[in-house]
Amino acid sequence: MSVGSHFKPSANGGMISLQANSAELKAFQNFAALVPKAAANAQRRAINKTLRWLVTYIARAVGRQERIALKAVRQRLRAYPVSGGANSGKLWFGLDSIEASRIGSVRQGKTGVSVAGRRYAGAFHKKVYGSQADIWIRTGSKHFDAADYPDSDVSTAGGASSGWIAEHGSRFPLAKAKVSLEQARPLFEAWVRKADEHLVHVLQQELNFELQKHLKGS
Repeated sequence: MSVGSHFKPSANGGMISLQANSAELKAFQNFAALVPKAAANAQRRAINKTLRWLVTYIARAVGRQERIALKAVRQRLRAYPVSGGANSGKLWFGLDSIEASRIGSVRQGKTGVSVAGRRYAGAFHKKVYGSQADIWIRTGSKHFDAADYPDSDVSTAGGASSGWIAEHGSRFPLAKAKVSLEQARPLFEAWVRKADEHLVHVLQQELNFELQKHLKGS
């Protein structure tokens, strides 16, 4: 356990690996050598507790920064707790653009749609593909702004009104409103540092708990 916690970015997200390093366990080396199973249990609980803490922290931070409902952010987080003989837990956070209809309560008005403080003029909320309604706009609309519809890959061949949504591979002059999460990417390194500090604190508590159990048993 010499590496410690770290973050590995990717094109559509990032993976945080959470684990203690040898320096963090140095003060407990004698105890770990004496009762290795107890030390391993303490480490497992500390990492898994810190993973749950990190999920809550990230969801709140991203939700507040991007004005997105916590439920929507949590759907992008996937925790992999410590299990078996592993000594690290992982947390994946997907950064692909999220459908605007998922970030809060959608309100349809006469001139457009509003959700979570965002306004999509000329758009409408309706089921077009799949079983859930989304926020759409006709690509020929004077209100259409590609910045509000990231990752829709709308083609303008033959004029704006002849575009289609590449993700479905069929011609249809509509684009789906989405919200980019790329602004959250620079925060990953800060989250890793905070998680590492929290892990050390929880690990000390868990090792102390195991130590007290061992002393009582002795």
